[in-house]
Amino acid sequence: MSLLSVRKLVKRYGGLVATDHLDLDVAEGELHAVIGPNGAGKSTLITQLAGEIRPDEGQILLNGENITRVPVAQRALRGLARSYQITSVFPEFTALENVMLATQAHQGHSFRAWTPVADQSSLTGPARQMLERTGLAHRSNVPAADLAHGEQRQLELAMVLAGQPRLLLLDEPMAGMSQAESAEMTRLLLELKGEYGIVLVEHDMDAVFRLADRITVLVYGRVIASGPPEHIRNHPDVRAAYLGDDA
Repeated sequence: MSLLSVRKLVKRYGGLVATDHLDLDVAEGELHAVIGPNGAGKSTLITQLAGEIRPDEGQILLNGENITRVPVAQRALRGLARSYQITSVFPEFTALENVMLATQAHQGHSFRAWTPVADQSSLTGPARQMLERTGLAHRSNVPAADLAHGEQRQLELAMVLAGQPRLLLLDEPMAGMSQAESAEMTRLLLELKGEYGIVLVEHDMDAVFRLADRITVLVYGRVIASGPPEHIRNHPDVRAAYLGDDA
């Protein structure tokens, strides 16, 4: 059974079909990349998977459970988490405090009154582990506003992992990164691959072909090809529509 199964998903905006009877499967531990030209419907798909907009038709199954109508917060409790194209961290808080907030949200309780936050080991311990996991342990006491762009994206990923997800929805995690930052994020995702199911929307084709177990290609909301990276690289329809003849 697939960790994620999407069947005949449709999303319309008036006469525009943003998602056109789309099928998608993600296995446990698989990194499945979704690529396509601008306007192909990639972010619309991620937003539907996350529960932020409802499809007009079709089903979304997480670990065999139909979550098509399940709210965002309930999807998170079932193990689904997403990141965004625009970094969403609390700039005035340190990296550690940001991850502690995410840990607290997952644990479902508030900070204990009269107890210094730094002394709450149920929060600091897991938070430090996630910072270590994402390569930010040495920056734990730095305000998020003072982190480099790539470090902020790493911090956002640490916050996502604090929720102990099974499936990650990553929407252009390398957007705006330098070459060195992209290389670091690629290294990090390679480490996470296999431990989490990952749906990756990304324009960096070098990273996609290095990371992905499978790639699905969208054009105008419809799947035109899906399969292993080499199948996609050599697919004539993909080369014509997206990668180009000299890809």
